[in-house]
Amino acid sequence: MRTRRKQPDVPAPQSPWSEIVPGLWMGGHEFRSRSGQLEFAVVRNEFDLVQTLLRLPGHGPDSEVEHHVWPIPDGPLDGTQLAGVIRLAQAASDALDQRRRVLVRCYHGYNRSGLVVAHALVRRGHSADEAIRLIRSRRSPWALHNELFVEYLRAGLSTARLLEELAE
Repeated sequence: MRTRRKQPDVPAPQSPWSEIVPGLWMGGHEFRSRSGQLEFAVVRNEFDLVQTLLRLPGHGPDSEVEHHVWPIPDGPLDGTQLAGVIRLAQAASDALDQRRRVLVRCYHGYNRSGLVVAHALVRRGHSADEAIRLIRSRRSPWALHNELFVEYLRAGLSTARLLEELAE
């Protein structure tokens, strides 16, 4: 399964992860340090729950950290993949209710993680557009640059899932 498109024009983020709302973080596996060098973002035990949408060996988290892995492409998602995104967003929202620190990550921490975090924010009362604006202001203007994911959010993930399942 292809999980990441090569996009040389998309810059690496300036930090390994960014707090979107208190306790809910978005991040990736690679970032550009202050010196300008690309560095790996390795999670240890900074978070209580880590949700991984693209798994790379050696990037953590530590074994005592709750870790959900659901690899999805940075492109069209089928109904099963969208159902997984919905479940991850629910788990992230539930963890926030328990005052746990949550990291949702993909390659750069822009699109796939943005989809999950935005849906969690929608579940918590934000509109899709508010969630997208918040994510872009806190993580990067490049966050959610995948227009298909923005369309999924604006339609609602449950609706997008039904439409994808009908098309399958």
